[in-house]
Amino acid sequence: MRPVNTAAFILVLLLAGLFLGGNAALAEDPEAVARHSGTSYAEDSLRRGSPPETSPAETSRAQRSHPQASQGDVSGHDAPHDAAEHNEASHPDDSYLGTLLPLWSALPFIGILLSIALFPLLAPTFWHHNYPKVSLFWALVFAVPFLIVFKNLAGYEILHIYLIDYIPFIILLWGLFTVSGGILLRGKLQGTPALNTLLLLIGTALASWMGTTGAAMLLIRPLLRANAFRKHKRHTIIFFIFLVANIGGSLTPLGDPPLFLGFLHGVPFFWTFKILPHMLLVSGILLALYFVLDTLYYRREAQPAAPETTDRGIRIEGAHNFLFLAGILGAVLLSGNWQAGTFTVLGVHVNIQSEVRDVLILTMGLLSLLTTSQELRRDNQFTWFPIKEVAYLFAGIFMTIIPMLAMLRAGSNGALAFVINAVNEPAHYFWITGALSSFLDNAPTYLTFFNLALGRLQIPAASVTAVLSDPAVHEGGRHFVTFLKAISAGAVFFGANTYIGNAPNFMVRAIAEENKVPMPSFFGYMLWSTAILVPVFLLVTLKFF
Repeated sequence: MRPVNTAAFILVLLLAGLFLGGNAALAEDPEAVARHSGTSYAEDSLRRGSPPETSPAETSRAQRSHPQASQGDVSGHDAPHDAAEHNEASHPDDSYLGTLLPLWSALPFIGILLSIALFPLLAPTFWHHNYPKVSLFWALVFAVPFLIVFKNLAGYEILHIYLIDYIPFIILLWGLFTVSGGILLRGKLQGTPALNTLLLLIGTALASWMGTTGAAMLLIRPLLRANAFRKHKRHTIIFFIFLVANIGGSLTPLGDPPLFLGFLHGVPFFWTFKILPHMLLVSGILLALYFVLDTLYYRREAQPAAPETTDRGIRIEGAHNFLFLAGILGAVLLSGNWQAGTFTVLGVHVNIQSEVRDVLILTMGLLSLLTTSQELRRDNQFTWFPIKEVAYLFAGIFMTIIPMLAMLRAGSNGALAFVINAVNEPAHYFWITGALSSFLDNAPTYLTFFNLALGRLQIPAASVTAVLSDPAVHEGGRHFVTFLKAISAGAVFFGANTYIGNAPNFMVRAIAEENKVPMPSFFGYMLWSTAILVPVFLLVTLKFF
């Protein structure tokens, strides 16, 4: 057996032992034992003479399917069970998976992040050829002991995150990547500071209406071609990630997933325009800073000559793909407004409208492939490598993120209680939601603090729309508006802090590197984001929170 394989095997066994050892303590509590097994909770309840409660798997399913009911310990009230109809009460069991997992169960998640950060620097050749295996390794390091200890409950959680979260996530990225790759902007584009700033401004404006991923995939290739002759272009891609792939998506539910989930939970479609001043402040500062920085680099390059081209004017080829892009956005909106019921796949409840959405997205992507010439895609420098890299790496990330999300959903009863309990003021909501969204899935992070704010203010989930439309209808209405502004801004803005903070970040980096732009490492990028974004976010805090 190779040394690497031996080490991997030993690490899996070690974590399994830790899980099993920690589980011995649970054996002293019969209720905990019954709850963590996922197989005999109802029978154990009957033996104790108490009425059978919902199994952990079903509790988790209810909490995942109806997230406003998931924070029983932080909400402080019974939330409606059905997000669409608000007519069926839910009584979630707060002692579910997140209360049982120790903080160190997040070690595999930290491991995969460190691998993404360090391997490209320390062993680039190994990483290039083996990153799918590294992702699989960390996924197994978590999954094997998780399944050994938690059995059916663990199996349910793994199936749930892949069926409900990962597969739709990859389908949406694939659809947007495929369709945008069929749109080619030809013409005499010279990457001057003025043109680059204009492209960033256009992308920032588009992101709220076609999604950060859609806007980023549409404009990254024209931006790279316009700057092909430039010596210094890394900073341009970094600011593109800041603005187009993140901050620009803060104004509508189409812009970023957490805002879309807010829309599904009663936030009016145009309510997020209330953070327009926050978005304008951040975007304005970043655009001005970028223009100054790019001008300095441009002058240092001694006015490099742009490559000669026979193209006159600017024209768009493959414009029919805009219809497919609109189809994808329409499918996403449809899934949020249409309640078509559910069906079960291996115990996981799947929404019919979500499956229809995914089929429509796949159809749009396939139509784009069939109706767009391969020559156009070659001219657009389109390859499948970026989406493959994202698919492989995020398959591991989604597996290893399970304990972090579970501990967050457990609220004050979980190992991350110190985080939940620290949130009291608007600035706390902004920074803690943001900090977690920099590394975790920002959608469940948003919902965690959304529910926390509702519970602290004793606002029923069914009243969200009414309270946001007229805060005066509830005594805590004005405070909730302020809290939700902070949560929304934090969840979207802070996604720019890391490559994994938002889906398009990683894809933009991959496309840039494929076009020979030397992008910073994981930690190198964080140096840029810390130096530039953190001071701007401090200013937002002082101004608004």
